[in-house]
Amino acid sequence: MATPENRVALVTGASSGIGQACAGYLAERGLRVYGTSRAGAVAASASQGTAAMLRMDVTLEESIASAVAAVLEREGRLDIVVNNAGIAVAGPLESTPLEAAKRQLDVNFFGAVRVCRAVLPVMRRQRSGWIVNIGSIGGLVAIPYQAHYSASKFALEGMSEALRLEVRPLGIRVVLIEPGDTRTGLTENRRVFEANGSDGAYASLAAAVGRMAEDEKNGIAPGKVARLVWRIVNHPNPRLRYTAGPPLERAAVWLKRFLPHAALEYGMRRYYRLR
Repeated sequence: MATPENRVALVTGASSGIGQACAGYLAERGLRVYGTSRAGAVAASASQGTAAMLRMDVTLEESIASAVAAVLEREGRLDIVVNNAGIAVAGPLESTPLEAAKRQLDVNFFGAVRVCRAVLPVMRRQRSGWIVNIGSIGGLVAIPYQAHYSASKFALEGMSEALRLEVRPLGIRVVLIEPGDTRTGLTENRRVFEANGSDGAYASLAAAVGRMAEDEKNGIAPGKVARLVWRIVNHPNPRLRYTAGPPLERAAVWLKRFLPHAALEYGMRRYYRLR
């Protein structure tokens, strides 16, 4: 069985943002860490204090299998997986192309599913492991003009909750981290689809997306999520959900549980400058 000093971790979407912070933080604490990105190297090997990068496209099963095989060839085991790879699209549901919506779900949700399917046989044989899925507060409280992003994160919530029940008897812990607005490249890389042909019906789009971008640029640092991951993988029985983010956003999660939906909806409309 692996000791805390020689555990092996795989972090998807580790070229920037939360994934990069998690990979670096775990490596600095002595874990052997492999980060992945679509442009990663093929023959990298982890070293003390530094994460190695591997090529992985979470939309392709063969790419995932190749990366996992590379880790196992070098290390012989896999103890921690952080499913972080993700993209974001925004715009009215009516005018967001269906292909873009499918891509959103394919990366954020099915990408995590594919990775879980690839690593679970390894963890089952070991009778141990941590799977940490990076969700979003937007997967608990839906965000206007980010219907498909929220849908992908809501789906991740349900999948993780079910998987946790399935694999707990096998010694595998499944945990969700739900960050709020975080300072990452997701803001600049978000694809925004304009409300073309809607006769001005979605005039609030620019203000709402602008508010999102403003909040993200002033959000928490990715390192806060990385430190939370470290706490989780050193806990023998972590709980299912952990939120991370500005106090107001974390409060919205609790308010949704206790407030009438009409009250929460009113607050969301005001906050995102909807008409």
